[in-house]
Amino acid sequence: MLKKLTQTGLALIFIAFASVAPSTGAWAELLIPAPPEIAAKAWILMDADTGKVLVEHNADEKLPPASLTKMMTSYVVSKEIHSGRLKEDDEAIVSEYAWRTGGWASGSSVMSLLPKSKAKIIDLIRGVIIQSGNDASIVLAEHVSGSESAFADIMNQNAEQLGMTNTHFENSTGLPAETHLSTAHDMAILGQALIRDFPEHYAIYSEKYFEYDNHRQANRNRLLWRDSSVDGIKTGHTQAAGYCLVASAKRDDMRLIAVVMGANSEESRAREAQTLLSYGFRYYETAKIAAVGDLLSENNRVWYGDVDYLNLTAGKDVFATIQRGSRESLTTELELEPVLKAPIEKGQQLGIARIKFEDKLLEEIPVVAAEAVPEAGIFSRLWDAIMLFFINLFA
Repeated sequence: MLKKLTQTGLALIFIAFASVAPSTGAWAELLIPAPPEIAAKAWILMDADTGKVLVEHNADEKLPPASLTKMMTSYVVSKEIHSGRLKEDDEAIVSEYAWRTGGWASGSSVMSLLPKSKAKIIDLIRGVIIQSGNDASIVLAEHVSGSESAFADIMNQNAEQLGMTNTHFENSTGLPAETHLSTAHDMAILGQALIRDFPEHYAIYSEKYFEYDNHRQANRNRLLWRDSSVDGIKTGHTQAAGYCLVASAKRDDMRLIAVVMGANSEESRAREAQTLLSYGFRYYETAKIAAVGDLLSENNRVWYGDVDYLNLTAGKDVFATIQRGSRESLTTELELEPVLKAPIEKGQQLGIARIKFEDKLLEEIPVVAAEAVPEAGIFSRLWDAIMLFFINLFA
């Protein structure tokens, strides 16, 4: 956590603290090997809480995402439920188009829906997530937006809002289409959004089996059986895309997202994603650098107020992805307004604390007033004005 800082005079100040010269043994703890060699066209490893990219290769190359697409399908449906426009117990009708394009007639991965039958929304969500059912994806798309093409438009709007700048969806399934493309980086962003925005539905990604209409199918994410810290997310495969996997795991206070696109087999995508996760958990940690209310600077002179001194605190919780064992090597620079003048509101930002590691900026913390400072009476303000005049005159 941050140590207490004290403002010196009235000048703009930069104070470095918590900088400890590490011993030879401490330096050894900071050594990180080169990123692992991953057998895939593109891959990325991201800290889900901070968005920090730990390692990547071709992460912004546009590639067919195959059934990773269904992450966005489920995201849109979860958003509809969250907004109240859709209920989990609502029923959707299986159209002829959904059956022929994504059902048994298509020869692709299916939930085993029959044409003209009805299915509950929550069952269709499980069919999309666990069974990777193309039929379930299309049924949801038609139910939400009237047609799959209209639903794809909503998918693209959500992608834009999430910052998935290199993604374009043509359908709800990931079935091949010339301009249906995404990137490893964008898929990591989408995984982050699923976990953050709809945790109740993200939990479904950890379920190993789903049975519908006497057809019991297993989740294709092999890591769910191999690593108890893995709780999602989604596999994908077409001939053009190769074998793809977005995997997420949480250990202690750290959650990582690994994306592998264009691997050459089911086993390879699982193995390579596991390699990325193991690398991240071994060499990095998610550290809480500051908590709301942490004291950053005490007894700061305030002018024109009914009190003369004010404590400054952290304005928000701040997390950073750091190398394991490097907490003692973090430094902080505190930049405050040169003159603090009342009135000041509680929580008003009065500066910035910059957290650095080896001169690289990790995070910025808003420095705020711990308490409100009302304006003093006219005689006190006049006296402070005279004091400031002489201080500035001889500065």
